[in-house]
Parts: sequence; structure tokens; C-alpha cells
Amino acid sequence: MVIWAFIRVPPSNGLSAEHATITGTQFSWSWLSALNSVLGAYATLSVNIPDFTRYAKNEKAQFVQPLIIPVAFILSSFAGIAVTSAGIQLYGKVLWNPLLLIDNWENRTAAFFASLPFLLATIASNISANTFGAGNDMTALLPKYINIRRGQIICAFIGGWAFIPWKILANAQGFLNFMSGYTIFLGPFAGIMITDFWLVHKGKVDVPAMYDPSGRYRYIGGFNWRAVLAMLVTVGPTFPGLIESINLAVSFVVASTVYYVSSILFPARETFVEKLILADDAGLDHVRDGNFPMETHNGKGDDAKVPGEGQ
Repeated sequence: MVIWAFIRVPPSNGLSAEHATITGTQFSWSWLSALNSVLGAYATLSVNIPDFTRYAKNEKAQFVQPLIIPVAFILSSFAGIAVTSAGIQLYGKVLWNPLLLIDNWENRTAAFFASLPFLLATIASNISANTFGAGNDMTALLPKYINIRRGQIICAFIGGWAFIPWKILANAQGFLNFMSGYTIFLGPFAGIMITDFWLVHKGKVDVPAMYDPSGRYRYIGGFNWRAVLAMLVTVGPTFPGLIESINLAVSFVVASTVYYVSSILFPARETFVEKLILADDAGLDHVRDGNFPMETHNGKGDDAKVPGEGQ
């Protein structure tokens, strides 16, 4: 489609024909809102990336991401801008959805081959990036009733029908609002997870215990009230007003701060360990069988240092 855009419309005309129609503060907030919508695409993988990296052969396998992800997003963004700009020149309207632009093509063969990658990309991205993470989460919540495959099917039903995505994609503003809106929840998720691992526990966690329903990370009735508090404090204020234009940054910072402070003032001592404990340390065969050797789970964490104490 990019080749089509450059052939049908010279790049100088296509990219320079349209200019910003707003200025000043309104432009600034619109720019931040657009940035927040773009970050929404990253937010899902920021939270769910461990679902994929845990299958990596080694730790170095993940280092390609900082190079590939920005390049891929920049190229796809440029392609979208170029093709949409060409559509404005040729059809006199903003066809923000590439499929709507393809509908205007008279060559049915070209339309088929241009649409096919979108079909494959939709299936591939939903199976890998969307339903896989949801399937893992549902399995963790209800392992007795839901496996990863069932979780993916439930996610497909909810996302494909219950959320009425055809209404979200009815216009560009609705799509941008959706992309910006769900960062209200994903921002705090990412902030709490990063803060807990790097600042509270300083990378020293008991990995096998995370899969033990009665292990050190059960907290109170299966809920970490510090995380719940951080979510409640964060989500409410990010709904109204202009703050929705930067809700990812605000929710991330606020949730991280609230969680860290509450964890320091009211530490969950049973969750602290002296060093990182991996499956190999606990006995991989036991972990695979679902049997967790209790000697590796010093539930009280008496010997582990709590952040803020004795430092």
C-alpha cells in the first residue's frame, strides 16, 4: 500500500498537503492524547511480556526487542501516515482505516492481496499478543476450571462480541479513545509489577512459590491489599478532564508511588527472601509435578531483609 501511495501521489504533495488546524494549548493536549493512544499499544505487551519471555532459551534472547519493536512501530506508523495522506489527495476524505481505503480500489485482485495481510495480522496478533496473555491470567485465577486454551476462547468471545468492537472501530475518534482509555488500568498494572520486583523485592523472589496456592505470595486470602489500594487510588482520578490525555504516565507514577510507600510502611515480611530462587533451586522435577519442597519456602521470611529496615 505504501508503494501504491507513492506511485499514485508524489510524496511531496501527499505529506505536505495537510497541516495542523489547531494551535496552542489545544494542540499540546491533542498531541499528548495521541501519544497516550500510541502508548496504549505498548501497554498490553508491557504487562504481558513475561508470558512470552519465560519461554526464551536464555536471558540474552530478549535483547533484540529494544531494536525490533521501535523500528517496526516507526515503519508501520510512517506507512499509515503516507497511505492516509494519499487517500486524502485521491478521494477527498480521511480514510484512517486502511480497509476503508482499499474499498475504494477498483482492482479487485489488488484489493484482495492488500487485504490478506490484514486478515493474517489480525489472527496472529490476537492469538499471540492478546488471547495468550488472557489465557495465562485466567488459568492462574481458576486453574481447576480453565486452561490456557479455554481462557483464549473466553477472551475471544469477550473481546470479539461483548466489547462490540465494530462500534469502537466505527470512527477514528472512538478507536483513539479506546486505545487511550484502557491504559487507565494497564498503567497501574505495569507500575505495580515493576515496583514490586525492582524496588520492593529488589529482584529477589521465590519463583516456584508463585505457582503454589498456599505459598509465601498468597498474602491475605489471595489478595495483596497494597496492590488493590494502589489501583483504587489511581484509577478514579484518571477518568475525568484533560488528565485522560496523559493517563498512562499519571497512573503509572501514582500507582508505583502508592504501592512502594504502602509496602515500606506495611511490609509483607513473608514474601522477602535473601536471594532469587528459581525452579532449579527448588528441584525442577518437584515443580513440574506440582509438589513444592517446603524447605525452600521459608514462609515467615525471618532471615530476609525488608526494604527500609536496617539500611
